[in-house]
Amino acid sequence: MDFISTFLAERWFVILGALIVLFIVVAVVKTVVKWVIVLALLAGLFFYGASYKDQLLELGSTMGAKVAEEAKAQAMKVITEEAKDAKYTQNPDGSYTVATKSVRLDGKLGENSVQVTFMNQTFTLKLDDLTKGLIEQAKKNAGL
Repeated sequence: MDFISTFLAERWFVILGALIVLFIVVAVVKTVVKWVIVLALLAGLFFYGASYKDQLLELGSTMGAKVAEEAKAQAMKVITEEAKDAKYTQNPDGSYTVATKSVRLDGKLGENSVQVTFMNQTFTLKLDDLTKGLIEQAKKNAGL
């Protein structure tokens, strides 16, 4: 239902125009045609608003993907800067945790992906040279 308030805020002029046309039709036309025009106008406004919801959803998903990509890029930058201070922890269940001041990697031995937590956002990355390098540096820091 948030799309209704967004639609009203961003497309108020469409609603105002529809109201003006509605009042002119009601004042000028005195037959059954008047109500057909009124219903058609309201239906058109409804369908225009419904398609606006789809546009907002599409925009939201696009922005969400961009935010996730930017978070991944920033995490990779932080990983390279903070690798020398990384701490490696081997968990009893066969998983491991690598932590720096800003980034945390959780993974299992033998898997080719890790869960990265950066700025309170968690996402999965495939192990590449950069993340493998961080894990190896953390192991060296831990004396393993």
